[in-house]
Amino acid sequence: MNSSGIFRLLDKPEWMNRSADWFHEKWDVPAEAYLESMEACLQNKKAVPQWYIVLEQDKMIAGMGIIENDFHDRKDLTPNICALYVEEPYRCRGIAGELLQLACQDMAKKGIHTLYLITDHTSFYERYGWEFIGMVQGDGEEEKIRMYRHLSSE
Repeated sequence: MNSSGIFRLLDKPEWMNRSADWFHEKWDVPAEAYLESMEACLQNKKAVPQWYIVLEQDKMIAGMGIIENDFHDRKDLTPNICALYVEEPYRCRGIAGELLQLACQDMAKKGIHTLYLITDHTSFYERYGWEFIGMVQGDGEEEKIRMYRHLSSE
């Protein structure tokens, strides 16, 4: 897949409602929470929050966001990549890597050179230049979760 199918929500605001519903289906977070963040993205024009969508024709096949904190106890480690998801038939095609790269480049242009994310995946993010930095406590979670950092040189 080439990056022509990857869009900033800022460039495709008409996708806001469909995107919020799509993320809600994937992560079981209320669509209203996504809508609130996406509205802030479109209205504030600040670096954070940001949302990215991947479209194939008129279908959303992947997406992710950048928010201040992805529901963990390390509020000082910000901003965070969140809700990264690629539909199963489209996995292993480098889409997640392209999304991560675009987000890091976007943030670097806005003066933010360090991004964080939490995940239960091991070894996936390392291949895209992310570094495991330790375990953090997720809000309302019993088990700690892995935290990664990406430093941009741009």
